[in-house]
Amino acid sequence: MLGLEKKDFTLLLIVFALTMLAPFLLNPFPEGSAMAQFNAGYPDLMQRFVIFGIFAIGFNILFGLTGYLSFGHAAFLGVGSYAAVWMFKLLSMNVLPAIFLAVVMSGLFALLIGFISLRRSGIYFSILTLAFAQMMFALAYSVLTPITGGETGLQLALNDPRILGTSATATGNIPVPSLFGLEMRTTADLDLGAWGFTFNVGYYFCALVMLVAFYLSIRIFRSPFGMMLRAIKSNQQRLNYTGLNPKPYTLAAFVISGMYAGLAGALMASMDPLAGAERMFWTASGEVVLMTILGGVGTLIGPVLGAGAIKYMENIISKINSDILHTWFAFLPDGLEDFVVAMIYPFIGKGWHLTLGIIFMLVVIFLPGGLVEGGQRIARALRGRKTTDDSGKSAKTEPAE
Repeated sequence: MLGLEKKDFTLLLIVFALTMLAPFLLNPFPEGSAMAQFNAGYPDLMQRFVIFGIFAIGFNILFGLTGYLSFGHAAFLGVGSYAAVWMFKLLSMNVLPAIFLAVVMSGLFALLIGFISLRRSGIYFSILTLAFAQMMFALAYSVLTPITGGETGLQLALNDPRILGTSATATGNIPVPSLFGLEMRTTADLDLGAWGFTFNVGYYFCALVMLVAFYLSIRIFRSPFGMMLRAIKSNQQRLNYTGLNPKPYTLAAFVISGMYAGLAGALMASMDPLAGAERMFWTASGEVVLMTILGGVGTLIGPVLGAGAIKYMENIISKINSDILHTWFAFLPDGLEDFVVAMIYPFIGKGWHLTLGIIFMLVVIFLPGGLVEGGQRIARALRGRKTTDDSGKSAKTEPAE
C-alpha cells in the first residue's frame, strides 16, 4: 500500500501507532508517584521528539545514505526558524505559509552551501560545512541584527504589519500560530484514575508532518535515486569509472537534507514563535550527528529513536536532583543512602551529558548499528535464532529499516 513493500508499510504503521498513542505511552506512571518523574507525555517534550526526529531523518539521507558527514546542518534549522517567524510577522499566523517559506529558503541556502562544500569530500567536506554554519551563526548573532534580532532573537510584536491577519487579538495580546484558526497551543486533558493525559493540537500536527517526512524518506531509500546514493557511499571512485557523475546526486541529497532541517526549524517556530542564533551553533549540528549514530546510521527508524532518546535524557534525566534521589533511597540506612546518592548524582541533573557520553560510547563499541541493532538482537534472542554462523564467527548484521 502507498507504493511501499509490506515490510516498509508495517514499519510506517508502527511509527504511526507510536506517534498517535504517545500521550499514553509516555505517561506509564501514575501522577504523584515516585516514578512519575520519568513520564514524558507533556506537549512541549512530545513536540521536540517529533521535530528533532524530522531533523534526524533528513540528516540521515545525507549521512546514512550518501556517506557525507555534515557538521553544519544546524544552519538550515536556524534559517527555517527565521523564515517562519518572518512569515508570521509579515503575512499570517497560519503555519502552512511559514513552513512553505522555511523549506524553500533552507533549500536555497543548502543549494549554495552544498555547491561549494561538495567540491571536497571526507573531513574536508565536514570542516567546510562547519565553517559555513559558524559564519551564519556569527552573521545572525551580531551582524544581521535588524533581520535576526541578534542575541535576543527574532520575536513577534504588537506592531507587526501582518497582511492577512490582525496585529493583536481582541484582548490586546499577540496572536498565536494556528492552522486555519485552530491554535497550536490548544490542549485537551483526559483523567483516567491516577493517570492524566494531555492531547495537544501542535503535537499532533507535528506528528503528522513527521509521518509524511518519514514516508518520503522510505520512498527515497527504495528509489533508484536512493540506490545511486548508496553506490556513492560504497565507492564513489568506482562510480566515476562507470561514466556516471555523482555530483548532481550528492548535491540533491544535500539540498533534500537541508530542506528537512528547515522544516524542523519551521515547526519549532510554529510551536514557539521565536528564532534565535543558538539554533545555528555547532553544538546543534553535533547533536543531530549523535542522534543519527545512536539510533542507527543508514536505517529508517533509527534517527527517530536516537532523537527521542537524546531529548528524553535532556529533559527528564537532567531534572533529577539530589532531593529526588534521597526520596528514592530513603529506605536505606542514612550512611548508605548518602553514599548511593553521592555515586549517582554526577550522572544526573547537570551531569546528564556524562550519562549520554557513556551510553554513546557503549553503543559505538558494542552496537555499531545503534539502537536498531539492539532491537534486532533482542528480537533474534526472543525467536531463539542463533547469532553465529557454522564457523563460529559472528553473523553479519543487516541494518533493519
